Amino acid sequence: MFITSTNNTNTKATTWKVVLPFYLYAAVSFLAAAILLFLSCNKFLIHYFQPNILAITHIMALGWGTMIILGASHQLVPVIVEGKLYSNKLAYASFILAAIGIPLLVHAFYVFNFGWIAQLGGSLIILAIVCYLINLGKSISQSNSQNIHAIFVFTASLWLLIATFLGLALVFNFSTFFMQQNSVYYLPLHAHIGIVGWFLLLIIGVGARLIPMFLISKYVNEKLLKVIYYLINFSLISFIIFFYIPVLWKYFLVSYIALLAGIILFIIYCRKSYTKRIRKAVDEQMKISLLSAAIMLIPLLLLAVIIFLFTYSTQTNNIILAYGFLIFFGWITAIILGMTFKTLPFIVWNKVYHIQSASGKTPNPKDLFNNKLFTAMSICYIVGIVFFVVGILSAIIILLQIGAALLIATAFLYNYNVIKILLHKPVKL
Repeated sequence: MFITSTNNTNTKATTWKVVLPFYLYAAVSFLAAAILLFLSCNKFLIHYFQPNILAITHIMALGWGTMIILGASHQLVPVIVEGKLYSNKLAYASFILAAIGIPLLVHAFYVFNFGWIAQLGGSLIILAIVCYLINLGKSISQSNSQNIHAIFVFTASLWLLIATFLGLALVFNFSTFFMQQNSVYYLPLHAHIGIVGWFLLLIIGVGARLIPMFLISKYVNEKLLKVIYYLINFSLISFIIFFYIPVLWKYFLVSYIALLAGIILFIIYCRKSYTKRIRKAVDEQMKISLLSAAIMLIPLLLLAVIIFLFTYSTQTNNIILAYGFLIFFGWITAIILGMTFKTLPFIVWNKVYHIQSASGKTPNPKDLFNNKLFTAMSICYIVGIVFFVVGILSAIIILLQIGAALLIATAFLYNYNVIKILLHKPVKL
């Protein structure tokens, strides 16, 4: 999902000191979420609104997905805008604020106490996002190159801010009841602003730039990307309107079709990038990243089932659980697992060998991690996802436990390779 350099001489790469802490924090968060998932398997047989499940969801959404995106995008922004990052200090501030706020909020969910700890944690996360948004906005405004990819990223960041503000309001609403409905009522709104507005928009905008780049593809189609941009934003805005005006609920299908169309067009974009690639050999990291594009369709199919069942039945709990699980452990995790090992090795390689590289005697960035362990991680991940989803839908606890155990193995192998890269020392060739 991310890259670190460009041939444009006007671009100044962000220091590795800003980026690497985010990667490490995200890796540890993924492991923590996988362990908690294993310990909470029985909760997936009850209901999706459970303290353990809320804690796991926010570790995955904030500690795993958002932290790695925030960190890597500090490195990516100069590439997109062909300029430089506005402020390293704001980047450090966003990391520190989020790194403190996330565990406070997750702990509050786990013990199901929405007092001052939860409120402080949510407030710190909002401040972190504000720092990030100012940094991003300034970086884009000071650049002479503004393209569709930058628009995707900035819009996604605005949606992230809206999602976190709504999330904090829901935390306060648990104790003060200042909103019209209880906090549980607004959870679908909070979740989908974050999932569609933040994760989907950002992944499409950045992926549309990096997938062709990594595949060395000639394919470029900004008009198609603009159509995708408008479809997804229309889908989300219309969903919010229909949500707040109950008499319009029957039109939710309009939002769904627009979202489905946007995702299908992005998959077509990825396919055309793949078919027009110059590099015929595709490495394992790109394969699992491309797999994430296909995985996007599975939650959408489950969402269609949820909409249907909400209309004609009340038996939706296991479908909702599978839907949420496939978004955070499936689609988002798949692209991170792949792109981490396309980007992190280069960041560390550039840190270690930026002087020595002039002589040409350096290892390849892909040599900084263990490819056999990456393959083992990928197998554990895919099999684990399948077992856990089948376990949710069939309500069989042993399948959930096997799936969760395999995801713990995935997280351990991921962490091993990430730490191996971070601790890499110069090698004489």
